[in-house]
Amino acid sequence: MTIEPTSPRRRAGAAPTDVDARLREHVDRLGEQHPPIELDSVDYTVQDAALLDARFGGVLDYMARVELEVDRNVLELLTLLPDPPEVDRHFYADVWQPQEIRHGIILDTLQTEIGRAPAVTDTDSVGVKLKVLGGLAHLGSFQDVCRMLYYLTGMSTERSAVLAYNALHSGLLDLGEDAVARTVVAPIRRQEPGHFAFYQLSARGLWAQLAPWQQWMVRRMRTISYGPVGVNNDEQHADFGEVVDALGLRDGIEEFAAEVTRVERELLWAREDGLPVPAYVVDAFRRAVELADERAA
Repeated sequence: MTIEPTSPRRRAGAAPTDVDARLREHVDRLGEQHPPIELDSVDYTVQDAALLDARFGGVLDYMARVELEVDRNVLELLTLLPDPPEVDRHFYADVWQPQEIRHGIILDTLQTEIGRAPAVTDTDSVGVKLKVLGGLAHLGSFQDVCRMLYYLTGMSTERSAVLAYNALHSGLLDLGEDAVARTVVAPIRRQEPGHFAFYQLSARGLWAQLAPWQQWMVRRMRTISYGPVGVNNDEQHADFGEVVDALGLRDGIEEFAAEVTRVERELLWAREDGLPVPAYVVDAFRRAVELADERAA
């Protein structure tokens, strides 16, 4: 197997392409049109704190933790992508991180307002596997593989977030918690699609430039490493299962998985005719529900 040299397009400092220009415009527009949510714009008025806690307390805690852990995610990115394109750095440092941190602060404040403990977060640890990948990523051609995995994870994460916030918004309205739905969840979910668009545009542009061996590597690594958003151990995997259940997504788990990985399926598995959703995604979601059931029992 011959390892082809990295394309100049993917080296830092290379001349920008049309995709680069579109990405830069998109990130600049995100920063201008969607600054971090103002804290004084949030109305934490709750009609029934006990009912809100019973129905969605675990969901709020999970979402708050995931949003607040973006500081660790940035450390992971710095490890995984030692020489990223400038537009990537601009996106995650200047736009994505400030927005997500503010989401986490707002959600965590809401859960403390209804009598829950603040989210327990891990904001500074980087796993051994990522450090190993980061070491290999100093090879430009392998860093492109890592970048593709980053974009795929970003798409999956942001699409999951959009679907989850949609379900939470509807659930809050059903409970009569209009203020929280309108000033907490609605502004947060409004910012997530822009993140997804960045990852999607980046993934489509990079995938078309990868050599066959790099595409094979991405498929292989994605298959063995996929995990739902916010899951780093079995306990969090069960937490995710509880979130799926609380949001009413259990019975449509395959449809949920298909929505989360629509673009991933198109890019990585187009050659697999009729593949409705990658098995590793459905298996991960089903396992989450199983772990949640086992814990409840």
